[in-house]
Amino acid sequence: MKSRIAIWATVGAIIVFVWRVYISATLSNPLGTGGLGRALVYLTCPIAMARQHPQGFYFVLIANAATYALAGVIVETTRQYYHVRSSPN
Repeated sequence: MKSRIAIWATVGAIIVFVWRVYISATLSNPLGTGGLGRALVYLTCPIAMARQHPQGFYFVLIANAATYALAGVIVETTRQYYHVRSSPN
């Protein structure tokens, strides 16, 4: 289970890199005027909702990895619980 949670955290870090490259590649208004682009950012990188305060790249990277690790703990624990309960022995 620890390796699965590490995979979740790695995916969270990769998402930050992908957004960083995308925003760097499209310098003029990268997310549009709102709507779908911003909703996608908020969904995949929840730390972006605190945009009033400047945050460094590494802080966002660590925060997003921790958020995905926490989500991984919840999903994997739930998955393991229902897997054990649904196995008739």
